[in-house]
Amino acid sequence: MNATATGGEHMGAEDARPIAVASDHGGFDLKSHVLAYLADQGLEAADLGTRSRESVDYPFFAAQVARGVQAGTYRLGILVCGTGLGMSMMANRYRGVRAAVCSSAYTARMAREHNDANVLCLGGRVIGTGQAEDILRAFLDQPFAGGRHARRIACLDEDLP
Repeated sequence: MNATATGGEHMGAEDARPIAVASDHGGFDLKSHVLAYLADQGLEAADLGTRSRESVDYPFFAAQVARGVQAGTYRLGILVCGTGLGMSMMANRYRGVRAAVCSSAYTARMAREHNDANVLCLGGRVIGTGQAEDILRAFLDQPFAGGRHARRIACLDEDLP
């Protein structure tokens, strides 16, 4: 079964769709490490930019990843900026996209297990490469728990009173 923006499945290697990865200038170095880590794990990733440390506007990169996850082109997304916050704010504007800023393996596991996050946002100026690997591993390996959490996730795309 494929995991789309409204998915809920485990995001491991059984889903053949690529993982979309993008950053702004503040996340460029960590994004490069993330891409290498994914390749080492045998996971296909699509590098959606930026291509250098030259200053760019993060919303365009976040939107590109969010649209791809929303459409089901990518099984999930990874966004990296200075803190992860700006990228998450932009990505979460797209219905069905659940972007989570994670700075520990625990927050990454909970983002997947309870919130069915499908976009991971990292802070290139906040975490190091070793911590990023721990976060990636937790995010990729943790399935969504479903159950009562699925009901709550459905509320995210509704206009609540």
